[in-house]
Amino acid sequence: MEAVWWTLSVLLMLAGLVGAVFPVLPDSLLILAGAVLHHFTVPPERSVGWWTLGVLAVLTVLAHVADFVAGALGARKFGASRWGAFGGFIGAIVGLFFFPWGLFLGPVLGVLCAEVLFARRTLAPAAKSSAGTLLGTLAGMAAKITIDFLMVAIFAVAVLWRH
Repeated sequence: MEAVWWTLSVLLMLAGLVGAVFPVLPDSLLILAGAVLHHFTVPPERSVGWWTLGVLAVLTVLAHVADFVAGALGARKFGASRWGAFGGFIGAIVGLFFFPWGLFLGPVLGVLCAEVLFARRTLAPAAKSSAGTLLGTLAGMAAKITIDFLMVAIFAVAVLWRH
């Protein structure tokens, strides 16, 4: 029976890594779920401890914060107003419904529209802010992918350390 739990845990983590690259799946949450499942179903001498689960939980939160904040920070770095940052956040939420292109275009168009309509900026500065949003979003995705692989590595080292 232990082999079944190992398989399910590994499959959850692999699905999480796939979700890191193709953001349809909740990547870091699946990785954490795999570790939690493993912790509660595999004997303690062959599984991860509470400290490892705590570290993975903190990394999960960090991955999600990086994902949501990076686009807004990129916009602000490139001169977006608060309206632009808010528009990028709303655009990111709306973009989720138009996968896969909405993940990139939603925040960019949200910043562009908010900068032009509410902050009353001309197209050139609004476009610059939108470019910052795109770069921030890409940086956030890179950070999230890195954190997800780090989570799997921490899990693997913790399990191997017990053997």
